[in-house]
Amino acid sequence: MSSLPPDFIARLPRLVPPDQLDAVLRAFTRRPTTFRVNTLKTTRDAVLAELAAREFHVEPVAWYADAFILRNKSKRELIETPLYTRGEIYVQSLSSMLPPLVLAPQPNERVCDLTAAPGSKTTQMAALMNNTGEIVANDRSKIRLSKLVANLKLQGVKNVRTRLANGEDLWKKFPEYFDRVLVDAPCSLEGRFEAGNAKSFGDWSLRKVEFLSAIQCHLLRSAVTMTKPGGIIVYSTCTLSPEENERVIDWVLQKEPHRVHVEPIELPLDNVLPGIMQWEQQTFSEQVRHTVRVLPSELMEGFFLARLRKCG
Repeated sequence: MSSLPPDFIARLPRLVPPDQLDAVLRAFTRRPTTFRVNTLKTTRDAVLAELAAREFHVEPVAWYADAFILRNKSKRELIETPLYTRGEIYVQSLSSMLPPLVLAPQPNERVCDLTAAPGSKTTQMAALMNNTGEIVANDRSKIRLSKLVANLKLQGVKNVRTRLANGEDLWKKFPEYFDRVLVDAPCSLEGRFEAGNAKSFGDWSLRKVEFLSAIQCHLLRSAVTMTKPGGIIVYSTCTLSPEENERVIDWVLQKEPHRVHVEPIELPLDNVLPGIMQWEQQTFSEQVRHTVRVLPSELMEGFFLARLRKCG
């Protein structure tokens, strides 16, 4: 694992228990292709039957009935199938599927995906809501937003309206408007590092971690303002750094005292740790313990999740 950034490797023993550290270090590699069934267009059984006819061997994911692991063929072979070109399946990492499940949007609710492109979680939420209610999918990049629009069309999504705006400022347009808001924040991508693939970590630095943390704080605070009293905000990243995770949650708890509290998250996974309570001489709110860090594994990217409820 010497090809990974030394500063990153040096921090891991402070985040991962000693008995799990070797396994985590081995997990920074390419993982099997995973995908979910798009229930807006087809059914689980229909997808499985067509894959079997084409001699694809897939393994179900115990904690998500619509998710599968491809075991015998390549990602390229999968995306060349009619299932993919018709938008009946969506290739997505397992960790990426967690935030919509934790947010748990319900039919006919108002939901915001604050940093939505290219649309993995937006399309998943539309399926969970059965194309009812309203999802506002926002992104600040015109290029990324065009990819989102294409994915929405391919997946048969009809309950989404897109916006091109800075997420930090979107609260001005939608004060206390949404039942639920997802903040899948831009991050340093540490959970997706691949040892030996310099492109996956080539622009990582501690300086970039700090830069992103400031953006993430303001995105999350915007989400709090956009959420109705009693509503839910889920904050997630695909990184491990406390500056982008626990520290962001602690910051918003300080800035919005008595307006939000962190709710426990129960995940049926064995590669999950509770949020850490201290980092670099800073002690975090006791509530931060309810956040979760998903450790990199053979099947899953590293991830972080926090579920906040806005007080009524």
